Formats: sequence, structure tokens, C-alpha cells
Amino acid sequence: MSEPTQRSPEALEGPAIVALGGGHGLFATLQAVRRLTVDVTAVVTVADDGGSSGRLRAELGVIPPGDLRMALAALASDEPEIVDWTRTIQHRFGGVGALAGHSVGNLILAGLTEVLGDPVVALDEMARLLRIRGRVLPMSPIALEIEADVQGLEEDPRVSRCIRGQVAVATTPGKVRRVRLLPSNPPACPDAVTAIDRADLVVLGPGSWFSSVIPHVLVPELVESLSSTKARKVLVLNLAPEPGETAGFSAERHLHVLSQHVPDFRVDYVVVDSASVPAGREREHLQRAADQFSAEVRYAEVADTSPGAAHVHDPAKLADVLAELSSSAAVGDSTQRSRQDQPSRQDQPSRQEQYSEEQRENASWQ
Repeated sequence: MSEPTQRSPEALEGPAIVALGGGHGLFATLQAVRRLTVDVTAVVTVADDGGSSGRLRAELGVIPPGDLRMALAALASDEPEIVDWTRTIQHRFGGVGALAGHSVGNLILAGLTEVLGDPVVALDEMARLLRIRGRVLPMSPIALEIEADVQGLEEDPRVSRCIRGQVAVATTPGKVRRVRLLPSNPPACPDAVTAIDRADLVVLGPGSWFSSVIPHVLVPELVESLSSTKARKVLVLNLAPEPGETAGFSAERHLHVLSQHVPDFRVDYVVVDSASVPAGREREHLQRAADQFSAEVRYAEVADTSPGAAHVHDPAKLADVLAELSSSAAVGDSTQRSRQDQPSRQDQPSRQEQYSEEQRENASWQ
């Protein structure tokens, strides 16, 4: 049982922060930004087609709930009775029957969506149950698919093969060159667009680069909002390449790939773990890649170095960096911005980051 999240007095108001991503990368970002403010909006990818999420998506036609559930768990209150609820929604059934592999939270979200008729309303209702002050939103109100051009799967390594599905993209032994969303030009969740428009700070990443980060910039309305918002924009790089979709990628390569998908995208800062990029030529190359985004590279120790942690961001360390970057933005304006679109939630104190290694593994199978 780790120490409770420490929330500063300023966090009772704090800047409006939007975090975009999915999976464990977004989970870490949300646990970081909740230390800085209660005005947090998570915008979550909806293309998962594996595990419990994939089964519910195929059987019920709902948007995949797994990444949304994890975002809710990251922002849930730490009141004892709510911690029990959080553990319950993250619980995954064992056995070999029809429920085997399903998480309780995925089933609740699917049920709420059918009863209430709207996935956003269902998410707000679960957020109310977990006493979350902010919101968790899908990046699109419809379930999406990821399609990728992959090299190295044919006898001729120069020939690309088109593969479809988030799981297939994440686990391919080939080299992913480009990804697309299906349907193309999908709609954005209107409330997500509104949240980005009114934000003081927007954080993209870390996470699976092709399946959790890049999809956000493939939704036209989200890209337009990210381009027009006055918020300070921060891109958080992964600590290491992931087996499968980004195997062998350098930090510089991550930026080049993102730029290829959205050439005119601009961010203010790229946050990089100091230990992941040695000083010298690699950092020079990385800054040149960041210049494509008109971004300044910020190096900081943001990795979780506790025993057993593997390529995971430390929420406290990441929060310190984001606090520094947000303080250089017009944070003072946040208290004057309209929050009429923000649902009223009960005050949320810090919560214990209670996940054991077993629970982390349990949560990872979406």
C-alpha cells in the first residue's frame, strides 16, 4: 500500500487540465494531474478490440469500456467506501464461464449505457458514484477501429501489409508505418472538444504510440480544437519503446512518426525522462525533431524507480514537472473561466494508490 496522493491547497481550484490517451499511460497522467487540480477531464481512446472490451463491443455494440474504466479508477475518491468501489470496478472475474475475463466496471458501464442510452451520460453517472470532480469522456461517441500499414510481414521487406484492429497493431512483429481510424474522419465527443477549448493545460501521452496517442490527432474536430485552444500543450514521451508497435523506436522516432500523421500539429513542451535519452548527440537530434512542433524539450526524472516497476511514469514526479509547466501558462485565468459545462461533483480528497502488482496485472487485461 503506497502513500496517499498529496494534493496541494491550490488544487482545490487549480487549472483546467485535459489529459488525452488510453490505458496505463493515461492512468499515470491522471494520477499526476489530480495532484494539481480537481478540474480534470480525461479524453480516452475508443478503439480497443481485445479482451473484455472487445467482447462487449462485439456482442453489445457499445464503445469499448476498458480504457474508460481505468480512467475512472485513476480519478476516483480515496474515501474508504469509494476505494472499495474502485477495487470492485477493477476486479476481473476468473473461472471458465461466460463472465471469465470480464471486469466488473466494464459490465457496469455497458449496462449503464444501455439503460441511459448515452455513453457520456453513463460515464458521468459512474463518475458520480466514484465521487469524481472531473469527467471521463470518450474521444468519439462511436466505437472506432485502427488500421495500419505494416512492413516486414511479407517476403519482400519493402512491401506493406494492411492490418486491422488495435490488438493486431499493438502486437505486430512488423514495423508500423502509418495508422488510420475507421470510419475515417470520425466525430469527436462534443464535450471533449469543449473541455479542450476551455483548458489551461492539455497533456497528450504517454501511452501506446500508434493505438493510444496518435488516434487523438486523427479525429478532425479534436485536432482543430487542439490547434485553436489557448491552453499550454505538453507531449509526454514514453520511457521506452514498446514490444510490437514501436519496437526499436528512439525518442526522436516517436516525434517523427507523430509529425508524419499530423504535420501542422504544435505543442509547447515535450517531456522526456532524463535517463531515457543520454546527453549529447541524441538530445540534439531530439530537439531538432521537437522543432517540428515548435516545442521545447524538458528533461526530468519522471520514471518510477521503485522495485518491480518497469517503464512506468511516477505520478508524483510527473506532477512536479506538469506543475512547473502549467505555472508558466496563464493559470490565473482558470478561476475566471466558465465551468458551467463541468458537472458538479462532491469534493474529492487524495486517494491511496492502492494497486498491488497483482491488481495492476488484473487491470491490464482490458
